Amino acid sequence: MAFGAPPSQKSSSPSPPARGSFPLDHGGECKDSMTDYIRCLKIHQGANPPCRHLAQLYLQCRMDKGLMVPDEMRNLGFTKAELEM
Repeated sequence: MAFGAPPSQKSSSPSPPARGSFPLDHGGECKDSMTDYIRCLKIHQGANPPCRHLAQLYLQCRMDKGLMVPDEMRNLGFTKAELEM
């Protein structure tokens, strides 16, 4: 019995996340905004568009609490229209 990929397949090496690693929120500093976002996703059967404003609040909380490197929301995938809401 063989395990793994066939010998003819080349293995790919893992690549690090584009923005590096970030600390987990062990203290629950952004738990409320994360919970609101997850609840919204559940209500909308996993559809992200109706919940993007909550994702923005969650990411802003993480930046404010030093749980991720501060960055412009537009660099995190939010459009100008979403930022004006």
